[in-house]
Amino acid sequence: MPTAVRESPPQTRYAPRAAIDLRATVGVLQRGPGDPAQTHAGGVIWRAMRTPDGIATLALSQTADGSVRAAAWGPGRERALAQVPALCGAGDDVDGFDASHHPLIAEAHRRHLGLRLTRTDAPFDALTQSVIEQKVTLRQAFGAWRRLVARFGDPAPGPTPRPLTVPPAPAVWQRIPSWAWHRAGLEPPQARTIAQAAPRAASLDRALARSSDGDARDRHLTALPGVGPWTAAETRIRAFGDPDAVSVGDYHLAHHVGYALAGSRTNDDGMLALLEPWRGHRQRVIRLILAAGLTEPRRGPRLHIEDHRER
Repeated sequence: MPTAVRESPPQTRYAPRAAIDLRATVGVLQRGPGDPAQTHAGGVIWRAMRTPDGIATLALSQTADGSVRAAAWGPGRERALAQVPALCGAGDDVDGFDASHHPLIAEAHRRHLGLRLTRTDAPFDALTQSVIEQKVTLRQAFGAWRRLVARFGDPAPGPTPRPLTVPPAPAVWQRIPSWAWHRAGLEPPQARTIAQAAPRAASLDRALARSSDGDARDRHLTALPGVGPWTAAETRIRAFGDPDAVSVGDYHLAHHVGYALAGSRTNDDGMLALLEPWRGHRQRVIRLILAAGLTEPRRGPRLHIEDHRER
């Protein structure tokens, strides 16, 4: 009997022009430790993706010389490999960024030189995640994402360290029944926003790709029912690596920025004023603040999480 031969997956090697911390750059896309679409194991980042050519699993690891090795499985494997430079921050331009405006930012930048702003070039997936994370704790949002993707997504191809799932296609998100959203822990407004955006996913992706800047992308995104400035900014950050996007309206972000840059909490207006010296790179400053742990200490008990799934 002939012995079956396992075909080696296509691979590539990306050599960045500057130092990169792969986990700090791409790991930010993982939605919690139980994310069914991305995980990190044994020094390898595994990412389940949906591409124009079909589903794919991408495995990324960093070598001793700083380059990134990638392998991919599934019908969309070539597209997944082509996305590697963007995921690793190849398009992240630091020209014009001056960390010296604040000593803590200067020190954070020195310690985190390998932090790059990743981009997925998958706007609808980024929008879906952002809508799920509206007005809830991250723990609630990560749980809802995990339940919905695991239930309605496609099994990821390849030898993943644990079973992974490719996020649902837009048409599948549109068909998710109301009881499934409820059991996942999402409120009806979030479910409606995703279901109403799903039929427009292809045209939205094209419009956002053609847009020249963040303001133009915001106009397209906030034209969707249920999408406001916070959701638009989060979508721009994940899908396009927007270096200037600021998630105004976030429950904690203004407090963290105020604590890092002024020593005390502030509101959204105060945050924007503090970030103004870095206009054009405000998201980069926020990422450095979070990476360096320059966040406001917890002052009280955790926010109580209400579970509405049995109501």
